[in-house]
Amino acid sequence: MGDKVLLIGSGGREHAIAWKLSESQDVSRILVAPGNAGTATSGKISNVDVSVSDHEKLADWCKDNDISLVVIGPEVPLAEGVVDVLTGRNIACFGPTKAAAEIEASKAFSKDFMDRHNIPTARWKSFTEAKSACDHINSAPYKALVVKASGLAAGKGVIVAKDKEEACAAVNDILQVKRFGAAGETVVVEELLEGEEFSVLAFSDGTNIAPMLPAQDHKRLQDGDQGPNTGGMGAYCPCPQVDADTLSQIHKEVLQQTVDGMKQDGKPYVGVLYAGLMLTQDGAKVLEFNCRFGDPETQVILPLLKSDLYHTMKACVNGELSSAMPCFHDDKSAVAIVLASGGYPASYKKGYEITGLDTVQKELNQVVFHAGTAMKDGKVVTSGGRVLANVAMAADLPTAAAEALKGAETIKFEGAFFRRDIAKRGCKYLNRFKRPRLTYADCGVDIAAGNSLVDAIKPLAAQTARIGCDASLGGFGGVFDVKAAGYQDPILVSGTDGVGTKLKIAQSIGIHNTIGIDLVAMCVNDILANGAEALFFLDYFACGKLDVSVARDVVSGVADGCKQAGCALLGGETAEMPGMYAPGDYDLAGFSVGAVERGQMLPRMDDIIPGDVVIGVASSGIHSNGYSLVRAVVQRAGLNYESECPYAPGKSLGEELLTPTKIYSKTLLPAVNSVKVKAYAHITGGGLIENIPRILPKHIAVQLEASKWTIPPVFGWVSSCGGVGEEEMARTFNCGVGAALIVKGSEGDNVIAAIEALGEKAWTIGKVVDKSQVSGPHQVCIQGLSQALERAWTVTSGIQQGQLTNGANKMRVAVLISGTGTNLQALIDHTKDPAVCSHAEISLVISNIPGVQGLERAEKAGIPTQVIPHKGLKRVTFDMKVHDALEAAGIQFVCLAGFMRILSGEFVNNWRGRLINIHPSLLPSFKGMNAHKLVLEAGVRLTGCSVHYVVEEVDAGAILVQESVPVYPGDTESTLQERVKTAEHKAYPKALELVARGEAKMGHDGKVIWKGLEETD
Repeated sequence: MGDKVLLIGSGGREHAIAWKLSESQDVSRILVAPGNAGTATSGKISNVDVSVSDHEKLADWCKDNDISLVVIGPEVPLAEGVVDVLTGRNIACFGPTKAAAEIEASKAFSKDFMDRHNIPTARWKSFTEAKSACDHINSAPYKALVVKASGLAAGKGVIVAKDKEEACAAVNDILQVKRFGAAGETVVVEELLEGEEFSVLAFSDGTNIAPMLPAQDHKRLQDGDQGPNTGGMGAYCPCPQVDADTLSQIHKEVLQQTVDGMKQDGKPYVGVLYAGLMLTQDGAKVLEFNCRFGDPETQVILPLLKSDLYHTMKACVNGELSSAMPCFHDDKSAVAIVLASGGYPASYKKGYEITGLDTVQKELNQVVFHAGTAMKDGKVVTSGGRVLANVAMAADLPTAAAEALKGAETIKFEGAFFRRDIAKRGCKYLNRFKRPRLTYADCGVDIAAGNSLVDAIKPLAAQTARIGCDASLGGFGGVFDVKAAGYQDPILVSGTDGVGTKLKIAQSIGIHNTIGIDLVAMCVNDILANGAEALFFLDYFACGKLDVSVARDVVSGVADGCKQAGCALLGGETAEMPGMYAPGDYDLAGFSVGAVERGQMLPRMDDIIPGDVVIGVASSGIHSNGYSLVRAVVQRAGLNYESECPYAPGKSLGEELLTPTKIYSKTLLPAVNSVKVKAYAHITGGGLIENIPRILPKHIAVQLEASKWTIPPVFGWVSSCGGVGEEEMARTFNCGVGAALIVKGSEGDNVIAAIEALGEKAWTIGKVVDKSQVSGPHQVCIQGLSQALERAWTVTSGIQQGQLTNGANKMRVAVLISGTGTNLQALIDHTKDPAVCSHAEISLVISNIPGVQGLERAEKAGIPTQVIPHKGLKRVTFDMKVHDALEAAGIQFVCLAGFMRILSGEFVNNWRGRLINIHPSLLPSFKGMNAHKLVLEAGVRLTGCSVHYVVEEVDAGAILVQESVPVYPGDTESTLQERVKTAEHKAYPKALELVARGEAKMGHDGKVIWKGLEETD
């Protein structure tokens, strides 16, 4: 039967001591009071419930339980004299007496002791009055910037000030505010030493010492030794900065001399003596003494102890240390990383479950020493600030540090944090004479990442293949066969452009997959001005550090743009240039080459004459020019890109501003190549005023009428919020016209019809006149632009402020129908019920079929209606007519109620987050048509309806409201349909009201955000 040891304490230090004692063959049990979850039940180790503050009762307990040795971990029981009481009752104790423990318990005593015994330390003085201390700080012949509470302050009573003012503030905090209570009745002000800080511990039997390996802990909270002081965030051992000669000096002039001095003073020192040291230019100097094992140094020192810890402790107690000198591994290093609770060293929450412990110990072969942990319902939970430390050992310090970091990353609990630079200084010291082999990656260029990007974008490029090339990447150059593309006598046309500061918005909100469309658009729309079909495209992506996922998203947009333009993505360049760009920044450039038969080139300036008309083709918004001005308006308006868009509720401002530039290659090329079009201008940088003149003879001008085209609200918002005048708007932005065509007056309607048949919206917006008829220096005169801009924003600015035209504070809603309109009726009844006080108003009902009952329901309720027949129109053309009608009516939100049309992606994306539908099943089950039939065939016992946001994939949007309906035996499709319809009439109004009241909205990720659970950065 072996010896029983009582270990006093509850921290990581005590767990490490218990762990090491358990390896002794002479120890049968280690009882820890009070202990933690790590010492609760672990082989020989267990916790015991015994009071350690009542020393006499503790002695009785030790006698009753045959304790062979008491080991005291923390300093407070030592300073209170627990050893004196226990040894007085003939109970063996490892630790100094109360008199000897004063070397830590009183810093004033400690400093005086060092001076008397010629132990090297910083210059100092002690004070009990704040004024005297501050006078000394301001007049001392040395940097008197270290302020210490003389008594015990749980390792937090030392303030290293950055200047005299901060040092005096620390004095006042200790002496006057009484921050540390009785421990701060005296302060010690000492010289700020500079150098490498470390510690050396030694066993002592009162006469002899046995030094341990040097270690270095990390007191500051954050990486880089930033933040407040803590009890210690990690440590490593041995400390390579301390050479053998320095260690020898410390052993003789510090540790041995201290033990000798204590003996001379009649206070023989038995236990562990901890010397905190600074390696200065004048040699090692003592910063402080502790009367016990250090924490977290113990956690890295004891794993390197090869010999029996119990034997050494017993030898110290018996005054026979020379008979059991400790032996340490000299071929290993140990690194401990402390995981702390969120909020530490200030207040923090407790009780969070800790996971990953078994993985660290069994799979990573590391030791975990518990500190602030407890057991709850069979699980290990947090119960302190410094929760635990994982310790990795390896043959060298860098490896041990890397392995310890892996262990720390594996352990999880809510709010956990840890430093990632433990042992960095030691590793840096070891590497000081090593000349590293430089690689391209070391210099910031990751070739492997570049190769990964190429692999990721090859399939994207392949999707853009067309007649003339296969769009395969990886060669030195791209090849295009113009003859195979069908050209007889081609002229090649090239264009290059970028995206400008629109990139800053994409980078700010992390949406990168549309900016490539802009890049393609800016180039291919330009070469269309020469009548050229875009054949192939090259991109240039430049950054400081390549993020493959971001670059892939950008190139995916480029590929999408190429598909829209009908050109091949033939190649590109990715330039990773460390130091050229800030983290997260990148720049883009694009290059497009097209061809046009020699006889079809534009512009035909000689053919342009007064009387010709100007056709404007709708833009999708700002496109890609003028974003420096737009960004300034956003700032002036006090908004950010995550803010809800003022002119498009339900979408973020950043998303709306990233609306891609329209690509006109396919939709306008047939008209451009016809003899009817004399010239085409891409309205890009320079706006309407500067781009249209590029296709006009000098003696010709154009007069435009702004009331003739639809100006998107973004331009009214920019003009209004930014105070941007109409001329500045016209010379900066497209103002809703992305392209302008000059045609013969009699051909205008035919050209518009041809353009709209291909999905674009076009208007006759002006006429060609002689320059003499236009006053001023410009060749472009725009009438009514200021008023049109006001109208564009008036529709939405009023809504934004809740000042609708009818004076009600309600969201304007349109309902799209194709039939009887029973769900429409439910929405009308809800919004008009005075008892409901709905925040929504049905402002428009649109049907694609004339004469349906739903239109009668709307007219009876006094709601404006509109019929937009779909027959004979392409899907996108029809959808854009609906879009224009909604915009003209100032609609904020759209409900589909039996609308028997599949909407185009363009329409859905324009109304993203502002468009909902109802489906007769509990989605995601039974999507698409024939839901009731599918329900009955599946034999389920419960179905219902779902109100959901509309996205491009059918019935796949985020769900707002669901109502369940039972499926009865004997149900038919007809009986089930009627029961589900009743549920629909409840669910749809409920969902609309949630949106109207701001209780729910669609987030950037497509999911519903509920009020009070908003997204954060």
